[in-house]
Amino acid sequence: MSLTTVTVFNSCSSDEDTTITPNPSNVTIDPNNFQGTLKSGDKLVLDATKTYKMTGAVIVNSGAELTIPAGTKILCTGGTATYLAVAQGGKLFSNGTAANPVIFTSGAATPAKADWGGIVICGKAPINSAASGGTAVSEVASLPYGGSAADDSNGSITYTQIRWAGARFNASKEYNGLSLFGVGNGTKIEGIAVIDGADDGIEFFGGTVNVSNIVSINNDDDAFDWTEVWNGSATNVYGKRNSATVGNRGIEADNNANNHTATPMSNPTFKNATFIGYKTTDNEQQGMNMFRVGTGVTMDNVVFSGWEIAIAIQDAATLTNLNGKNKFTNIKFENNTYNAKQVTEVKGSPYVLGDLSTGTYTENANATGAGNGTATPTWASGWAGL
Repeated sequence: MSLTTVTVFNSCSSDEDTTITPNPSNVTIDPNNFQGTLKSGDKLVLDATKTYKMTGAVIVNSGAELTIPAGTKILCTGGTATYLAVAQGGKLFSNGTAANPVIFTSGAATPAKADWGGIVICGKAPINSAASGGTAVSEVASLPYGGSAADDSNGSITYTQIRWAGARFNASKEYNGLSLFGVGNGTKIEGIAVIDGADDGIEFFGGTVNVSNIVSINNDDDAFDWTEVWNGSATNVYGKRNSATVGNRGIEADNNANNHTATPMSNPTFKNATFIGYKTTDNEQQGMNMFRVGTGVTMDNVVFSGWEIAIAIQDAATLTNLNGKNKFTNIKFENNTYNAKQVTEVKGSPYVLGDLSTGTYTENANATGAGNGTATPTWASGWAGL
């Protein structure tokens, strides 16, 4: 069995002396059986010259750090028992570059969706699914998330591929490619490609984190999903369904399903995005980009192509936030049955459609979306593995 030696630093301080003095010790891990828990003070740095086989859960607890250098490849097996989870106070540094990305992918001879569980980050930024400043528990790994620290940091993830991850258990428990639970805007998320996942590409459960250069392709549920008061921004987003029978929505946007007017309310900002879909879905009636249960949003320079309903607005609180409010500007619609509609869900039946007020959106036939309209944007070239 091939072993590698990794340096772990344990640190401590006292009230009298706040200087942290590293106390290095050596631990031996097996790259062919990468799993386990990092405790407070642990700092684990992987070796980019080795290929790691993740065979179970890797948990980065509060006060611990995991660093993954550019070019590292991690092969994952074990289904939903295998995932990378960062707890509140823990830090992940996935340091891929555009020239040399970090790659998480299936370790199976024949890769398939749900070969592993994905990446989960839990922060201390606000959510509205708990009392003010309170916490909830993540779907994956059962870790607390949420709080009052909008500027909380869990490290950074840059130029990282996430392939063949995720799972659907039921309507209230899902493993996504990248799940961001109460993640704060001190965390850097730039250059993420989630491809061939078994549920959502990327989902935000509250938080204030800002993301950029996001690719979400051929995932079984939604390309881009938020709930529980996400109030960050997204710049340069490219979402695409590759099949009429794989995946559902480009965007599924919520405030709070149990209390549509829960505050603070979800109100993210989008700039430069493309969402390509189909008019049917695998399990959620028509293909659409759904804004519902009280969410707000501001979107500028967006291309919606191939949807049954490009912009679907549902529920009274959402209409209050978006109907006639000019929150969708410089929008290019291509090959959609309906560009924008009010929808009322009738279980087991097609949606009942209604018209939206003038001033809900403005069109721009020259909008470039993610950069190249419906074509792959140049910023995704190479590192995203397209």
